[in-house]
Amino acid sequence: MNQVRMGRELYTPSKVVCIGRNYVEHIEELGNEMPENMVIFNKPNSAVTETLRYFEPQTRFEGELCLLIRGEEIAGIGFGLDLTHAETQNRLKAKGLPWERAKAFDGAAVLSDFIPFEGSLEKIRFELFRNGRLAQHAHYDLMIYKPAEMLEEIRSFMTLEDGDVLMTGTPKGVSTYERNDRFEAVIYEGDREILRHDWTCR
Repeated sequence: MNQVRMGRELYTPSKVVCIGRNYVEHIEELGNEMPENMVIFNKPNSAVTETLRYFEPQTRFEGELCLLIRGEEIAGIGFGLDLTHAETQNRLKAKGLPWERAKAFDGAAVLSDFIPFEGSLEKIRFELFRNGRLAQHAHYDLMIYKPAEMLEEIRSFMTLEDGDVLMTGTPKGVSTYERNDRFEAVIYEGDREILRHDWTCR
């Protein structure tokens, strides 16, 4: 089973719960409809990895603030890349079919280590750089659904186990990537940097 790290502890996510279409400008850049309700889908444990791989056909990266769950509450904060086979997803959506082939494949949830977090989520913002250039950035106020709302909705029909990861949605700026691309993610609480992580695509 794949694991994630927070401090000296290792956790085994039973699942990664993803919130789709949670930033207005991202919805607009992909030409999607504004959802009437929260869009929720899961990635299995087999999707969890710390390694960014290149996939054929070309795959899209979506940078996201990630939250580690313990005791059904938010215990830690990290960063992740939600990988998507975009053409496959478009075909599935057009037919009204589930997204697993496009979103839940092995290696599709690329996660940083997590840090314990008891601060103010309202002050959180992040930046994602690709090859030294800013690709994505967002802050708490841009989320359509805030983390507390996400937890309430998820708990209404699904149990969150210790070690599960919540991916909170991606802002505008998603794109395909290439071998040897270097990504650097930085999370801030206000003006204070609290986490930095980088990946190089293999």
